Amino acid sequence: MEKFFASCPRGLEPLLAEDLAAVGVEHLKPIPGGVHFAAEWPACYAINLHSRIATRVLWRVAHGRYAKEDDIYRLALETPWAKWFAVEQTIRVDVTAVKSPLKSIEFITLRIKDAVCDRFRREFDKRPSVDTRAADVRIHAFITADECTLYVDTSGAPLYQRGLRQKTVEAPLKENLAAGILRLSGWQPGTPLIDPMCGSGTFLVEAAQMALNIAPGAGRDFGFQRLKNFDLAVWKDLLDTAMDAEKPAAFAQIYGSDISPVAVRAALANLDRAGLLPAVSLSSGDILEIDAPTDGGIMVGNPPYGERLSEQDELAEFYPQLGSALKRKFSGWNCYLLTADLRLPKMMRLTPSKKTPLFNGALECRLYEFKMVAGSNRPK
Repeated sequence: MEKFFASCPRGLEPLLAEDLAAVGVEHLKPIPGGVHFAAEWPACYAINLHSRIATRVLWRVAHGRYAKEDDIYRLALETPWAKWFAVEQTIRVDVTAVKSPLKSIEFITLRIKDAVCDRFRREFDKRPSVDTRAADVRIHAFITADECTLYVDTSGAPLYQRGLRQKTVEAPLKENLAAGILRLSGWQPGTPLIDPMCGSGTFLVEAAQMALNIAPGAGRDFGFQRLKNFDLAVWKDLLDTAMDAEKPAAFAQIYGSDISPVAVRAALANLDRAGLLPAVSLSSGDILEIDAPTDGGIMVGNPPYGERLSEQDELAEFYPQLGSALKRKFSGWNCYLLTADLRLPKMMRLTPSKKTPLFNGALECRLYEFKMVAGSNRPK
């Protein structure tokens, strides 16, 4: 059994634990920002391939206590890196510190990189090169008040990069956060879904992949493929099984629209590139004016939230109109809106039936659930 840590957007840890359990992982220990677990390598491959929620899967290779920078250098120097990758491969080191008394993260990053290179130089009289953009092997250090854990990244590029997105609009939602919101909404393939502020189409792509049973990692490569212990036969078997389970692209009652024609074109390009265009109905339109495509279903949206005062004033005008448009046009629908603007429910003049704290990067947000009851809100 190897020890791993899978990270995810804060607020989605229970969903990540479900993903891990789905591939047969036991010994789960959720913490804020991810889940520690123990598993064999096939499970690590499967999580990278199938988890819509994980950001990275990190393999724990060393752990020790420290009092000063030199202790961390020594821990990294004593780690047998050459067992796992070759001196010809490029490396990158990332450090995360929580409550660490050490002054400089940059200096620690440099010390770990030096230790890795010194270890290779000691064994081969050569050192690996550093590549901060597209390294073959990424090494992560996690430092607490008095402990340091070293990891090798099995994912490579973060897992929300599905290898699909071509066009982006301003501030696109990360794919794993979008997938988490779809799961939190209770949406299941076959239920009508609309994103009336679709931007470059992140919700639409995630939903279409779910509807067609496409593994999120089926179109990309991973860090574990560049390690010496990579088992090609096991990986090929997992990938073939995932490909065989895919459904042919057909309309899946997923609808998207946006007031911006540029955004609609970006969503169109992204869906087309992913081969998902037949699953989705796309149109250009203002959320305040469009009609619901069916009698009931689930709406998801990431409405704008103003950073500047002028935008705040515009939103103060927009939110009440949004509330009345939902009441008028979307009765019978459950609506889920993610926002960092906590004024939203009050200004929409709607009472949320649920609010879930989520983080969009470092930005603390809420996912509000509004049940737009058809006819009267009073029980019969």
